[in-house]
This record gives sequence, C-alpha cells and structure tokens, in this order.
Amino acid sequence: MDFRISNTFSDSLARLTNEEQKQVKITTIDLQIAPDSPGLSFHKLNRAKDKNFWSVRVSGDIRIIVHRLDDSLLVCYVDHHDKAYDWAEHHKFSFHPVTGAAQIVEIRERIEEIVIPKYIEKEFPTESLLIEKNNSKLLFSNLSDETLLGYGVPEEWIDDVRRADEDNFLALIDHLPSEAMEALFAIASGDKPIIHKSAVGVSDDKNSAFEHPDAKRRFRVITSKEELELALSLPWEKWMVFCNYSGLDRLRGTPIKTD
Repeated sequence: MDFRISNTFSDSLARLTNEEQKQVKITTIDLQIAPDSPGLSFHKLNRAKDKNFWSVRVSGDIRIIVHRLDDSLLVCYVDHHDKAYDWAEHHKFSFHPVTGAAQIVEIRERIEEIVIPKYIEKEFPTESLLIEKNNSKLLFSNLSDETLLGYGVPEEWIDDVRRADEDNFLALIDHLPSEAMEALFAIASGDKPIIHKSAVGVSDDKNSAFEHPDAKRRFRVITSKEELELALSLPWEKWMVFCNYSGLDRLRGTPIKTD
C-alpha cells in the first residue's frame, strides 16, 4: 500500500501541543506500519463531500483525517475533533483537469443571496466570495479559463479569480493551491509565471498525478518507519530540503557521492 503525507498534515501537526504531537506521531507510525490493524479506529465521514475521507482516532479529542483507498493512504490533516471534521467537510482531494497534479482543494461554497431593498435597482453579484468594487482594478479579468487552469487554479475558483481586484486579492489566495497562488502573484506584480508542466501529462493514473512537480511539493511518499519519523520531526520545508539533498539515502544506508 502506498503511504503518503501532505504538507497540510505537517502544518496542522505543528499547531498542536507537544503532548498532542507525540500521540499523533505514534498513531501515524501505526498507520504506516499496519494500516489494517484492528487497533486503529477508522470512522467514515458521511458529511464530507470527498467520500474517501476518513477520520482516525488518536485520543479522546484528536482526530487524523486521511484519504483512504484500497491501495493507498494519504494523511491529510490533524486537529481537535470538531475542527478536524470541519476541515474534512470543506476540502477534497482531486487531480487537476489540466495540469494533472494531485491537489487538496478547498471546496467552493455558494454564498447565500443577500436580500436587497426593492428601491435599489442595481443587481450585485452573489455567486462570488469577492465583492467587485467599481473603483478598483480587476487583476485577472482578461485571462481565459484555459490560461487560469494552466496555472493550477481549480475549476470552481476561476470566477472568483477573475473578479479579484487590488483590494481583495490577498483574501482570495489563501483559498488556492500554492502553484496557483504563486502564478497569480507573479501576474499581479507584472511578471510572467513559470508553469511546471508534468512530464507524464494528464492521466487517470494517480501515481502519475503525484509525480507532477507541483504535487511533489505538497505530498511525499513514505517507504519506511525511519523516513516517517524524520518527516514528523521536521517542519515541511526542512524535510523537503533534506529530501532534495539525498538525506533519505543516508537513512537507507546508501553512500552519497561527493566531488
């Protein structure tokens, strides 16, 4: 079984207390070593829109959110019970339809229409989280759907991106994957974004989706208990640097070539 961890899990783990982190790490190692162990308490999240999200009980109030398939387990998030369930209900795992990269995407929720007094004739948009201001320049209104998708923007967020102006841009980017955020920042600054295209292209094969350069920044496959222990002990950014400099070869006992 493929076992992966996500940067969203690493970030959420860091926000817990030291004692809570110790308990989470023990459970996570158990998940990696024996995911089918009857001692692990999996609970199907019926209210989550992603039907492959499950919770795993760590303690009385701590839950790990995992994306569970027959042949893979992705550790996505950890928090206190209510916050963990709320996160699961507002996110989903998906493969981007254009870039092919594996993503964890915040679910775009419809904002209920606000009743406008009848004497106001002008209609205001209600489908966007962003309010378009007449005195503020729209930053991305001239970009096509194809272009925005090419930057990794999820389909359900395209309209919001196109309505983004100079005032509400920063509020929007917190809802987007990192590659989309970086591309939009570059455009807003007058630069041309760099698109990291997958060498394997868009595919239904989930392994190919994880091989996309953008996906590699947020998901890591774990092949041993030692790797997982190290990943759980380091912030995500330091773990990534360690991986890039062949640190995992040291764990496996493989000599590293030097000049």
